Amino acid sequence: MSILKVGLIQQSCSGNRPVNIEKSVAGIRRAAARGAELVVLQELHTGLYFCQTEATAAFDLAEPIPGPSSAEFGALAKELGIVLVASLFEKRAAGLYHNTAVVLEKDGSIAGTYRKMHIPDDPGYYEKFYFTPGDQNFEPIQTSVGKLGVLVCWDQWYPEAARLMALSGAELLIYPTAIGYDPNDCAEEQQRQCEAWVTVQRGHAVANGTPVITVNRVGFEGDPSGTTAGIRFWGNSFVAGCQGELLARGSTTEEEVLLVDIDRQRSESVRRIWPFLRDRRIDAYQDLLKRFRD
Repeated sequence: MSILKVGLIQQSCSGNRPVNIEKSVAGIRRAAARGAELVVLQELHTGLYFCQTEATAAFDLAEPIPGPSSAEFGALAKELGIVLVASLFEKRAAGLYHNTAVVLEKDGSIAGTYRKMHIPDDPGYYEKFYFTPGDQNFEPIQTSVGKLGVLVCWDQWYPEAARLMALSGAELLIYPTAIGYDPNDCAEEQQRQCEAWVTVQRGHAVANGTPVITVNRVGFEGDPSGTTAGIRFWGNSFVAGCQGELLARGSTTEEEVLLVDIDRQRSESVRRIWPFLRDRRIDAYQDLLKRFRD
């Protein structure tokens, strides 16, 4: 059957790890009960977004993969017979940490991982302090529900990342995300930022003829240092089809489980009428490897 039912788990998080995981598990079970074969969680869903400050104690939150969380979510994937995309703070070695998406197969095994490649460093998003850029390139992960092009949050602003996943055969582009408003920004600026975020990802769907799945968190998380006004995560988890059409879009403020049917045959149909991959001028793109054309 060409239809893939996908579940998106949009939730708020607190400093209570067991409660966060319980929330995620409840959402996963709801999605599976409604027929989801693929379920996607948001970025760093087991806890608060700790990157608002630079604190060495936060490295204690990291864990190995395989490790406790991958085992717990793997067991759940096996019990429910689903493919599950989770997002963890990975400890690879002492002093070497990654922001890592882990894909769990229906039998509970790890189908693959993706380590976030683009790492931001902005007020409230001090990720370069914590995360080493990934070294696995942009390789899709083969699963029983298809070849998944898993990327993470800041990666979603870069068309190169989406393109390389598509060129490697990704059938879906998936972005676990943690992004939100600066509460001090005016309403108009907040709206511009959110719509830019949705628009650029819909563009990836159009340019590659590939559905895009994005799962973001909701709720307010304060800055422990008091330096900034914290982050109000804007939710708006969504799925876009191969022509950028919105198949579903979540609330700005509420926790929810979105269920979306994706027609896996549409990429073939759309790429036949919009053959962007065919018409790429690969002989003229060498300067893309430069930082800037002076």
